[in-house]
Amino acid sequence: MTSNTGLFNRRFADNFIPQPANTSLEIGQLTPDFQLPRVQGDPVRLSDYRGQQPVVLAFTRIFTEKLFCPLCYPHIQDLKARYAEIQALGAELLMITSTDPVQSELIQKDLQLPYPLLVDPDCTTFRLYGVGQALGAPLPGQFVLDQAGKLRYKHLFSFADPNADTDEVLRVLREGLETGWDGTRKVSPIPFL
Repeated sequence: MTSNTGLFNRRFADNFIPQPANTSLEIGQLTPDFQLPRVQGDPVRLSDYRGQQPVVLAFTRIFTEKLFCPLCYPHIQDLKARYAEIQALGAELLMITSTDPVQSELIQKDLQLPYPLLVDPDCTTFRLYGVGQALGAPLPGQFVLDQAGKLRYKHLFSFADPNADTDEVLRVLREGLETGWDGTRKVSPIPFL
């Protein structure tokens, strides 16, 4: 284990004082770029997806490798069960955790997550996206980005609605791909008979 392992660590102290989500990101705005280490893989740079495919960013709240937020754990599992649907739409899901690299590797192994798990123990990216914090960990938040990296959907934590509904994320992806993200439906050519 690392010196940052366990519940009461530097991340806990840095994120203890509650701060509500305060993202200034607006729909249609180009989202901030970042690069984070990936568990069992090369580092991931968000801008590498620009011009390639839509991306779902899922900031999740995990306290330690064995202590999950009771509001986020079901969401993590739902995304795991529905990851193939996200991929079938041509999108990628990037889950971002604030656990340290050792904890994150254990989480990846124990939960057998099929999607990339990115590691941000300093919570820099959580702050960049303004998801907020409380009681020792950053809050969850979900963002859907189009192929150009523009924000098309955001969901920020509240006790009434802690995580985005996966059906809603899939609906946003489907509609965006059908309309080109601008609300104008793409018309398929009529096939010659």
